[in-house]
Amino acid sequence: MRRVISISTRLTVWFGVIFLAGWVLFGAAMWLNLQRNLSAERHLTLSRRIDRLQEMMRRNERAPAASRAGDFRDFATATGGGRAEVFRADGSVLWPSPSSTDFSWPPVGNVSSESFFSIHAEGQPYLVIERSFRDEAWGPLVLVAAAPQAANLELLAEFRHGMFTLAPVLLLISMAGGYWMSRRALGPVDRITVAVRSIGIRNLSERLPVSRSGDELERLAETCNDMLARLEVAVLKLKQFTADASHELRGPLSLTRTIAEVALRQPDVDASSREALNAIIEESANAAVLLEQMLELARADSEPTSLILEPVDLAEIVADGCAMATTLGARKNIEVSLALGTSPALMVLGHASSLRRLLWILLDNALKYTPSFGHVRVSLENSAGHALLRVEDSGIGIAPGDVPRIFDRFYRADPSRAQVEGSGLGLSIAKWIADTHHAEIQVSSHEGQGSRFTVVFTLA
Repeated sequence: MRRVISISTRLTVWFGVIFLAGWVLFGAAMWLNLQRNLSAERHLTLSRRIDRLQEMMRRNERAPAASRAGDFRDFATATGGGRAEVFRADGSVLWPSPSSTDFSWPPVGNVSSESFFSIHAEGQPYLVIERSFRDEAWGPLVLVAAAPQAANLELLAEFRHGMFTLAPVLLLISMAGGYWMSRRALGPVDRITVAVRSIGIRNLSERLPVSRSGDELERLAETCNDMLARLEVAVLKLKQFTADASHELRGPLSLTRTIAEVALRQPDVDASSREALNAIIEESANAAVLLEQMLELARADSEPTSLILEPVDLAEIVADGCAMATTLGARKNIEVSLALGTSPALMVLGHASSLRRLLWILLDNALKYTPSFGHVRVSLENSAGHALLRVEDSGIGIAPGDVPRIFDRFYRADPSRAQVEGSGLGLSIAKWIADTHHAEIQVSSHEGQGSRFTVVFTLA
C-alpha cells in the first residue's frame, strides 16, 4: 500500500532541507571568513611587531652591544610576551627570548625577505614570522617573533559550536513556520476537497467555494465550477431523456400487450400462435415493470426529497411483507421465517409505501437467488436507538468483487445471477429509498452460502 504524504508535510520537509542547506553554507562561509580575518589580523600583528623591532635596531646600530641587547630584551618583554629572538645568518642565537629559553623555534635558514610558519610549542599552536635584516655591526641577521593562536582557535570553536547549537532550534522554528504557512496557503484546497466530496449526482447544482485571492486556487475552483455546470446540464438532459423515453414507451407497450391479449382470446388461434402471444404478453409485462422502475429512478433524481416522512410502524410493514413472501416462497419450497424483537412496535420516520417497496425488493431478491428447499430469514430488532432490518438467504451469494457495485443501475453480477430474471434496477431503487429515509444498507455475502442485507434505521 502506497503511503500518502500531504503536500503541506512535503513542503515543510523541503523548506526545512533548504533552510538547513542554506544554514550550513552560510555557517561555512562565515567560519571561513572569520578564520581568514583572524589569520590576516595575526599576520599583520606580527609584521608590525617586526617593523618596530627593525626601527629600534636601526636607531641604536652604533650603540654598544650590551646596550643593544638590553634594548632588545626590553622590547621583547613589552611586546608579545617576550616571544622574539634575533638569529645570525648561520642559525646561531644572537639575542635570545627573555621569557623562555626552551621555546621550540623553527630552524632558521636563508631568509630572503619574510615568511610565516605554524608550530606547536608549550602545548599550544603558534604563528611565527621570520624576516631578514642587515645590521651594520652584526651583518645579516634573522628577526623572529611568535604569537599564540589559541585565542583565535577558541573563537573559531565557539563560533562553530554556536552554529551547530542554533541549527536544530532554527530548523524547528523554520519548519514550524513553513508548516503553518503551507497549511494556511493550502486551506482553500481542504475546503474544495470537502465540497467536492459532498457533491453527487443528486446535488450537481452546488458549487465550490471560491476565494477571491487571484491565485491558482481561485482559478482551480472556478474551473471546477464550470465543469460542474456542464455536468449538471448533461445529467439533466440525460434524466429528461430517460423520463421522456420511459413515459412515451408506456403507451406502445400497453397497446402491444392489449392486442396480444385480445388475439389470445380468439378461439381459432393455433398452438404456436398462442405460445408466441403468451411470450409477447410476458415480455410486455416485464418491459412495463422496467419502464416503471426507470420512471421511478428518474423522478428520484429530479425530486430527491419528494417523499413526505411521518411516523410509521416498521414492525407492521415487515410482518405484512413477510406474509406475502411466505406465500410466494411456498411455491418454490423456500421457507420464509420472521423474527421480531421484543418491542411490539418500532416507529421510524418514513414513507409507508416506499418502505414496503424497499422490503419487497430485498425479499424478492432473496427468493429469486435461493434454490428450492432453501430458507429466507427476516428479523427486526431494536439496537441502541436504531431499528435493524435483516433479510438473510441461503442462496448462491455474491462474489466479493461484485458487492461494491450491486447498487449500481443496470448492474448484473456473475452469469449465474444473470440467469435470474430481473432488470438490475431493484437494488438501485432500494438504495434510493434507504437514502431518502437516512438509513444505511449493509451487505454481507459468501458465494455458495447466501447473502444478508441489513438496513439500519434511526428510531423516531
